[in-house]
Amino acid sequence: MLLDIQNLQVSYHVVQVVKGISLNIREGSIVTLIGANGAGKSSVLKALSGLKRPSGGKIFFNGKQINGWKPAAIVKAGIAQVPEGGKIFAKLTVGENLRAGAYLRRDKEKITSDYERVYRHFPILKERTRQIAGTMSGGERQMLAFGRALMNGPKLLVLDEPSLGLSPIMVQTIFKIIRAINREGVTILLVEQNAKKALEVADHAYVIETGQVVLEGSAEDLLNSDEIKRSYLGG
Repeated sequence: MLLDIQNLQVSYHVVQVVKGISLNIREGSIVTLIGANGAGKSSVLKALSGLKRPSGGKIFFNGKQINGWKPAAIVKAGIAQVPEGGKIFAKLTVGENLRAGAYLRRDKEKITSDYERVYRHFPILKERTRQIAGTMSGGERQMLAFGRALMNGPKLLVLDEPSLGLSPIMVQTIFKIIRAINREGVTILLVEQNAKKALEVADHAYVIETGQVVLEGSAEDLLNSDEIKRSYLGG
């Protein structure tokens, strides 16, 4: 098991927003977390990335317990996150953003091949290497955020609302790239409000409500579930 989260709890002051969530991700799979705003999805990701210390539970990654690790150590261990909204270093160039993604690495040959991979998936980034990142469109920024995360050389790529604010055409493009990256061997944890697209691309899914897992199963089964259709797919 690449990622094993056991009874995770996250609190902000006295308010517990994640109430004992357990989930696991097998290497090479795509797993999605779906749920309404405020369900606790982003808090799970913050705990996983080291941005928020859990108030209870355990997180194991690649056989090691990573609770309490600093974010840089978690990135170095092989977890990279694409944050919500395509957040990038707006005052740096596209090329500088990508170099920042590889900052902790020393494997020069693999870094070179990862540049090639990023440019293969996102050719526009190669064309815009010298452009200031803050002048790019929303969709281009999302591509750059993906590319920067891939330059971490991750075993697990964590995606937080990758389709947020994008045009329908760009959403299709982003999900095609998610599939392609997964086929290259990168395991993916996907948090996405577009439940239909998430379930179409994922292998397994967890439904979170008010800080708890209320349903889990194969993504295909949940996509065809009447309960999921009523609650999340608008039908």
